[in-house]
Amino acid sequence: MNTEARIDKWLWAARIYKTRTLAAEACKNGRITINGAQAKPSRTIKAGNEIGVKKPPVTYTFRVLQPIERRVGAKLIPEILENITTPDQYELLELSRISGFVNRAKGTGRPTKKDRRAIDDFSDAAPVFLDEDFFDLEDE
Repeated sequence: MNTEARIDKWLWAARIYKTRTLAAEACKNGRITINGAQAKPSRTIKAGNEIGVKKPPVTYTFRVLQPIERRVGAKLIPEILENITTPDQYELLELSRISGFVNRAKGTGRPTKKDRRAIDDFSDAAPVFLDEDFFDLEDE
């Protein structure tokens, strides 16, 4: 059994990222931390390390139980890592889902018909706090 593993391989093997390439890109872009320090894809991890994974709007935190480099079945993931993400991070995720507002990446083009309808529903549901007496122009 290995005592160390590369972080990019571990992120892929633990099913946090779909491909090792995505895991390596996340490391290069500064989205992965090991015990609070930025990590390069080739950095090695050991059992007991805390891994921070930024997937906006949430920062997930995992504790390494086994440093593996080969992908395992989904049922074995609890033996590989422990999810120690704080509840406030999950509240952030839930708030972003409830708000209905989705940040569109620049350059993705126009909203689809479904997106436009969702935006319209969101803006129509917003309460209007206008005092009708404020706009009464007859007093002037």
